[in-house]
Amino acid sequence: MRKTMKITGVLAAMMLTTASFAQAETLRLLTWGFYAPEELIQKFEARYPDIKVEVTFSNNEEMIAKLRATGGAGFDLAQPSHDRIYAAQLEYDIYKPLDLSKIDTSVMEPSLLDGVKANTTIDGEVYAVPHQWGTSGLMTNKALAPDVKRWSDLCDPKYKGKTSMRLKRTILLGTAFAMGVNPFEAYSDLDKYQQILDQVAEKLIACKSNIKAYWKGGDDLSAMMLSGEIVASETWDSTAYKLYDQNKDIVFVPPETGALAWIDTFALPRKGKADDAAYKWINFVLEPENVSIMSASTGAIAAVKGGLDLLPPDKKAAVNAAFTPADIANLKFFANIPPGVEDMEGKTLEKIKAATGN
Repeated sequence: MRKTMKITGVLAAMMLTTASFAQAETLRLLTWGFYAPEELIQKFEARYPDIKVEVTFSNNEEMIAKLRATGGAGFDLAQPSHDRIYAAQLEYDIYKPLDLSKIDTSVMEPSLLDGVKANTTIDGEVYAVPHQWGTSGLMTNKALAPDVKRWSDLCDPKYKGKTSMRLKRTILLGTAFAMGVNPFEAYSDLDKYQQILDQVAEKLIACKSNIKAYWKGGDDLSAMMLSGEIVASETWDSTAYKLYDQNKDIVFVPPETGALAWIDTFALPRKGKADDAAYKWINFVLEPENVSIMSASTGAIAAVKGGLDLLPPDKKAAVNAAFTPADIANLKFFANIPPGVEDMEGKTLEKIKAATGN
């Protein structure tokens, strides 16, 4: 009888364990590379053993494409940049409003929170809050190219075959600013914006001989900079910050016209099934000790009060080496992309790629 009771107890425990596993919730996260470090996932799953984190790494264009294809299904939390939400929501209806009462917004930097809310409010509903922010600009080896200060310097003949850039919209915008025009101000007149894009395309096609290679990811860009194959490039600041720790001559340079500033956000896909888990993840990664882990992985600054102080020492030193207060005041935050603009930019990039063999 006692033996039977033991077996029955073991079976009951196994059934309970199996049931608990079966009921475990999956948080499907659609985010950028480095935005879900394994250390944080393990900490989160230890705190919430009933939630399993599943990560898909992506970028702005792919996030929108994936969610558009499914009508906002397949993921529970996405992290598009602040300028990629308003138009995408109006065109494709891929997100749902946030319940701000479930997010500890008191820890967020007020200016960044207010900015993202303003950019992503539709019919009185807020669709995103900030997570990490940073800039795009120039990276240079100051021992080899000390005078690189402008987007157009990447095309200076004296650096022929020694520079790099990524064929994405950032270089279109940077080149436009280098031409003396503000591309964001032309968003309201698409004919005017197309004229700007045509001029930008001409300049970037003519720049082909200066480019050692068009980088596609941070790893290949980093390898070219560290090896000396290139002396300057268009880049995310976080990539430059990581290299600064290995070579103090490699620094991020805010262009004279202003570094382009982005804020990556938290947004809920319209057909997500794990909203409560998503809110738990948002609040979890905004805790100070977890901010430090996240920023060590991303190289970016968290959109929380005192975010700079929560950077690892090497990243903090790199930021201080790159930016003056005047540079911060001169930031050019990406503007909301109106319907149609992304298609125009995409066609321009395809034109450049065809002409440069990429």
